[in-house]
Amino acid sequence: MLVIVSDLHLKDGTSGTSITPDAFRVFAERLCSMAYRASWRTNGKYQPIDSIDLVLLGDIFDHILSTRWHEENEGDPGFARPWHDPQSPALIEKIRQITHGALAYNAEACDVLRKISLGEVISLPPATADGQPASGDAERLPVRVRIHAVVGNHDWYFHLPGAAYDAIRADVVTTLGLANAPTLFPHDPAESPVLMDVFRQHRVFARHGDIFDSMNYNQEIGRDTATLGDALASEMLTLFPLEVHRRLGDDLSPQFNSGLKELTNVRPALVTPLWISNLVDNYAGSKALSDTVKAIWDELGERFLDLNFVRKQDHFLKFDAVDALQSILFTSRALSFETINKIMGWATEKFWHGKYSIAEKATLEPAFKDRWANFLVYGHTHIHEIVPLDSTLTGNKVFNQVYINSGTWHSYHDLTLGVDQKRKFVGMHVMTYLAFFREDERSGHPFESWSGSLSAWPR
Repeated sequence: MLVIVSDLHLKDGTSGTSITPDAFRVFAERLCSMAYRASWRTNGKYQPIDSIDLVLLGDIFDHILSTRWHEENEGDPGFARPWHDPQSPALIEKIRQITHGALAYNAEACDVLRKISLGEVISLPPATADGQPASGDAERLPVRVRIHAVVGNHDWYFHLPGAAYDAIRADVVTTLGLANAPTLFPHDPAESPVLMDVFRQHRVFARHGDIFDSMNYNQEIGRDTATLGDALASEMLTLFPLEVHRRLGDDLSPQFNSGLKELTNVRPALVTPLWISNLVDNYAGSKALSDTVKAIWDELGERFLDLNFVRKQDHFLKFDAVDALQSILFTSRALSFETINKIMGWATEKFWHGKYSIAEKATLEPAFKDRWANFLVYGHTHIHEIVPLDSTLTGNKVFNQVYINSGTWHSYHDLTLGVDQKRKFVGMHVMTYLAFFREDERSGHPFESWSGSLSAWPR
């Protein structure tokens, strides 16, 4: 049995919360249940499975959305930014601090994963001679779980070579109980023969999916480099709440300040100004405060565009209409938040149609073209979806191919469909996991997919 989850975004506690540890405990219960169901075979007999492969498909940690990047000013000892030389001592130390902070902040969640890997959580009743689960006092059989980590665009530093990064990865391997070696974690699954073997056994091909996002992946250089998305997240989404609180903290309501902490959980990230606009409308209290908040946003936007790292991106990034709108948001002081609302409402309708999907990219994968994979799995978008790709008849057997997005484990605020000119948000706690079965497991069913949501607002 193969289980895939992605986009946990475990943070270090400095910029918003990670998903609750209860999600991991619920997941452990679901793993027990899925392992039991997987042990029923196509012949109607019970035969307990002996192992599970659990793949964490990227963005397990979130190094980018940490305020630790802003603890020092330029020129201070230890000053680093996500796009600085990844082998510089200052940046390595920053990654070490953020990683250890995330491990400590998510200690309960990490403990659940480690116990799963040690065989302390998943166990099954043995089978009787007639192929039924034994009952009563029969000693249960522990199920071995190998946990494999893949990197995404928010934890890409785990893909970097070097002894210093090996030491950081070793702490992660030990704390989470990973099957990975402490050498670089794979980004492309082809970098791990073990992982590719697991995928082929289950007729699955999976990757994080950031390679299809020009804001968060550099096609020319590859994964071992920072991107425009890193700079945007660090210098706008993370820094803005800090700056607002520093300048206006005593003048703003608790609701405004708590709302700012949720800035990094707004989806899609491009509509962040709309979230700020709603906070201003509901909690700013005066036009003067509203104007000051907008001025801070404009100031950070100008500083962002003036970064040497950002200016260098122009020679290879191809901006579409949405990217152009993004530039407008950051460069024009003439635009009010109200005007931004209207522009982004139009952009959402024109370009996103309510969601962002990379399903069509799956048809370009060799695993799809060569027809060895029934299932093509990506993460990254945080939008769980199942899209049929193709169905072919070979002899008397049908070969189906399906794209599945592994969604996220996250608390986030999603843009509403909108019934008026003003765009709004609804908060949800969401959790998605996928399971794939080989040969006669799960009574012959090759996969199952589960996605749940819990409301994030009080009654």
